[in-house]
Amino acid sequence: AIFSAIIIAGGDGKFVLYGVSLIGIGMLSITGIIVSMDTFGPVADNANGIFEMAGETDKKAQNIMANLDAVGNTTKAITKGFAIASAVIAAISLFGSFLAIMGKGAHIRIDQPAVFVGLLIGGSVPYLFSSLTIRAVGRGAMAVVKEVRRQFKDIPGIMEYKNKPDYAAVTDIVTKTALRELIAPGLLAIVTPIIIGLVFHAEALGGFLAGAILSGQLLAVFMSNAGGAWDNAKKFIEDGNYGGKGSEAHYATVIGDTVGDPFKDTSGPALDPLIKVINLVSLLIAPIIIKFSKLNWTIGIISGIGLALIIAAIWISKRDSFGADEKTADEEEIAFQEA
Repeated sequence: AIFSAIIIAGGDGKFVLYGVSLIGIGMLSITGIIVSMDTFGPVADNANGIFEMAGETDKKAQNIMANLDAVGNTTKAITKGFAIASAVIAAISLFGSFLAIMGKGAHIRIDQPAVFVGLLIGGSVPYLFSSLTIRAVGRGAMAVVKEVRRQFKDIPGIMEYKNKPDYAAVTDIVTKTALRELIAPGLLAIVTPIIIGLVFHAEALGGFLAGAILSGQLLAVFMSNAGGAWDNAKKFIEDGNYGGKGSEAHYATVIGDTVGDPFKDTSGPALDPLIKVINLVSLLIAPIIIKFSKLNWTIGIISGIGLALIIAAIWISKRDSFGADEKTADEEEIAFQEA
């Protein structure tokens, strides 16, 4: 899309950005189709979950529901690609606005050390952001596992359908974990461009934005497609291919799906707002950065506080258990029998 804008505009920067904006408007004009395709996935997924909870054992119906779920994963991957593309188009438009605020005399040259450092940091931010969100999903899942095991011990008759489990406790854990784990990624997206702009100045911030856009959109596409492929691979084997359920191939695909779910449902889609927020924050602080282009104690203190906030948020986010110290199901069963 961007290359077509360059070809049509003939290389003129202003017309290229105008063409990119028109491309974004064109993509948004098919929002209805994209939303309907994206809705198909959750509907099929929820229908499959209700079918399983109902205790139905009809094999034909199970295969139909599994196939619908697989199609839903495919449509979600396609629509996420459109969402990623629209985010990149919007980010490039914001990047053009940032360059306009910098002025005609400003140039982002890769041979300048500060710009190169900004480019490297911008390219690494999406990976750090993805790491935080993936680990957040793992920690939330382990918190749910602990609660479920506690209820199995403290509430007898759950497995025999004699007593109902405490659904509200699990919902409360998931909600609190989701909100708490937003702190570190949110600070990373907002504070990082401010630090880069204040310390390395506007040209380096431009390199930072370019690196974040490039690596962020590639990583988002990879995560969306890889997560959907791993999920569909598990369903393909559960249909009876390559040994079916219980085989080594099925065990491998279950592990792949465990990684693929946070890829396609958490980190991949979250990279879109990351790119937009980084560009929007940079656009808002650009006049301040241009005005205060020299380092002083005030800038140093502000940058130090921002860096300390990011480090503290990441440290707090990573200090919680990821489940490595948890007992396996067999160990839990042995401990339960001994008790």
